[in-house]
Parts: sequence; C-alpha cells; structure tokens
Amino acid sequence: MKAAVLPWSRDFLTNRTILWLLFIVNTLGTLYGYYWYGNQMAYTVETQSAWQVVFVPDSPTASLFFTLSLLFLLFPRLSGSGTVGLTVRSIIEALGVVTSIKYGIWAVTMIMAGGAQGDQLQWEHYMLIVSHLGMAFEAMLFVRYMVFGRFMAFLALLWLLLNDTIDYTFFVFPWLPDVLENDLSAIQTFTMGLSVFSLLITWLLIAYRKV
Repeated sequence: MKAAVLPWSRDFLTNRTILWLLFIVNTLGTLYGYYWYGNQMAYTVETQSAWQVVFVPDSPTASLFFTLSLLFLLFPRLSGSGTVGLTVRSIIEALGVVTSIKYGIWAVTMIMAGGAQGDQLQWEHYMLIVSHLGMAFEAMLFVRYMVFGRFMAFLALLWLLLNDTIDYTFFVFPWLPDVLENDLSAIQTFTMGLSVFSLLITWLLIAYRKV
C-alpha cells in the first residue's frame, strides 16, 4: 500500500501543482497588499520625501520576496549555475523568509492588540489575521527547500532593522488603530525585537532543515 503524502512532506510541498497554487495565491495577496497600502503610500509621497514610500508597504514587499522565492522553486534554472545568480536567489529567499515571519506575526499582534484595547474588529481584520498567519507559516515550512544560509538571513535582518529605523524615525510605519497610538514606544521596541526573533527562528530552521 502506498504511504499517504503528508501536507508538510517534501512530496506534497514541492509538488508543482501545490507550488503553482501557492504562487498564484501569493501573487494575488501581494497585489492586494499594495492596493491596501495605496492611501498611505500616496500620503507619504504627498507629505514627506518620495524615497520613504519604499518603506511603507512592509507586508506586501515581504510577500513579493516570498512569491519570487516560489518562482525559483518552480524554475530552479532561473538562478543559473553561476555565483551571481545563486547569490541573487539566496538574497531574495532570505528576505522572503525572514520578512514574512516578522510581518506575519507583527500584523496579527497589532490587530489583536487593537481589539484588546477596544478597536472594533471587522471582517477585514479577520481576513488579515488568516492571511498573515499564512505568510509566517508558509515561510517556515519552505525554508528547508531553499538555498540561502545564515549569512544571507543576517543580511535580511539588517534590511529589517533599517526598515524599522526609517519607520519610526520618519513615522512611515503601517497605520495603526487609534487605540494604539499611545503605545508607539512599546510597539517600536516590539517591532525591532521581532526582527531579531525572526532571524533566530530562521537560523534554527536552517540548522534543522533537510538536505
């Protein structure tokens, strides 16, 4: 009798049908994410320096990196056999994993913290909770099939810390519920700590991933 294919197994996760399904879902989610941030991006361009807009759509950019990582799994030859191609792939994969873990957890935490302090949660909030948990979960599942190592993950942390610094220096962090505005200092500390935590989780997963 043929053994069952478990949903977290290599045979299941690297099946091309599953990869294509995830690629499509992540592509649509990325596009919707940039649409979601559209007003804040426009506001940033109008009221602040245009270069800061790059640091506004945190979750969609994380999703974009992970979507590109799925493309490398679908078409490994895209990265070529040379050092440059492999380096580019490693950077994209590291950014896709570390940022997806960080912003997946961050968004859910902010929504739940807002709800705990009286923010009225709508269906969109629950949709965002599910989608962002999915971001973090799929990133952790797919680390073992990617080529990047600890150094590239560390570079992804540097990007996150730069993003955090820009966010809370120039106030281009994702718009928060009104009830959380008084907690900005604590949120900044949590955000930067979560960046480091996401790196540590990624390093742990790299250490135990299967070859």
